[in-house]
Amino acid sequence: MAGKKRSKERLKAQVCAEIEKQRDRLIRLSLKIHSNPELGFKEKKASEWLTRYLSRYGFGVEKGICGLPTAFKATYGSGPPIIVLIAEYDALPGVGHACGHNIIGTSSAGAAVASKCVVDYCGGTVVVLGTPAEEVFGGKVLMVNAGIFEGVDVAMMVHPGVRNFVTTEALACVGLDIEFLGKAAHAAAYPERGVNALEAVILSFNAVNSLRQHIRSDARVHGIITYGGEAANIVPERAAASFLVRALDGSYLEDLKVKVLNCFEAAALATGAKLRYKWSDVAYAPMKNNQKLAEVFKLNLESLGRSVEPFSRHFGVGSTDMGNVSQVVPSIHPTIAIASPGVLVHSPDFAAAAASSEGHKGLLDAAKAMAMTVVDLLREPRLLTEIKSEFYGSSL
Repeated sequence: MAGKKRSKERLKAQVCAEIEKQRDRLIRLSLKIHSNPELGFKEKKASEWLTRYLSRYGFGVEKGICGLPTAFKATYGSGPPIIVLIAEYDALPGVGHACGHNIIGTSSAGAAVASKCVVDYCGGTVVVLGTPAEEVFGGKVLMVNAGIFEGVDVAMMVHPGVRNFVTTEALACVGLDIEFLGKAAHAAAYPERGVNALEAVILSFNAVNSLRQHIRSDARVHGIITYGGEAANIVPERAAASFLVRALDGSYLEDLKVKVLNCFEAAALATGAKLRYKWSDVAYAPMKNNQKLAEVFKLNLESLGRSVEPFSRHFGVGSTDMGNVSQVVPSIHPTIAIASPGVLVHSPDFAAAAASSEGHKGLLDAAKAMAMTVVDLLREPRLLTEIKSEFYGSSL
């Protein structure tokens, strides 16, 4: 047993040494992606740079998987178990990599390259899945539906943040696009002949605001007006808005969708405008954390000198398409601090942090913690049994 433990520790030291060896290359790759932000499904450069890096180190690369041009699968090894490291690399409109996806993609690629020695020693397969468009379009949802996670034993990724967590909550989320059609008229001369579509949108927002007083504290409804008319002296004949509806569980989300839609239908009735609406085809699922896998990752992250906090909703909860992955494969979605708690994610300050020295440290620590977790999973088969028993039930 002692020899086995030393062997595992030597493998962990080896993967960490490899990441240190790759330090400058990984930081340059992260900064390159950061300096060239690309929106969802348009991440041509980031996808190409990541696959080029992985191919250089012996990974077999498949591009354009699941019918998504910027998605990819990079594989090293063969046979079970199959450990997937998730790469994200899309940016946000206006604020670039204010969610730090340059760090996510690069840390998973770095961890995979460092894990080659473990695969060579223990067997199994390490896969980097490039998953586009997490921010707006839910690329992982499409990839789950396409069956890319079938046969996968474990999936993980690390998201930059302002605290070190190994488990997080994520809200189920669905988008709603609405459009009101009214009748144009001169706003001063003949207002009574018009039907004001913008007023219908405004009434809808007020109705949603009233609804918020009576929904669960872990639910969210928020939106923007995307079109409100052309000129102040014309009664707007068309107005549009985009909303997101979120809840901690899918069942309540379905209930909330009915209540939210009622707000828009009531506004249409009040103004006489015609309502058109469309729920998004992609819905984000809540996060199902695998506690055993999180425990293994936590010990590795703490070994790097990071203090891990218990997650609390007090720190805020968003949505991620990693939630959909976690519903079909044992998964974790830890966060690693790259900025002080006062810095807001999705802000210019966080975008700056993603290219800072603290961001680089987070990148390297995330890669090391994931690579060491790969060591545990491939070197200790019983851990995988426990992880899968938790996910699928004790019948395994």
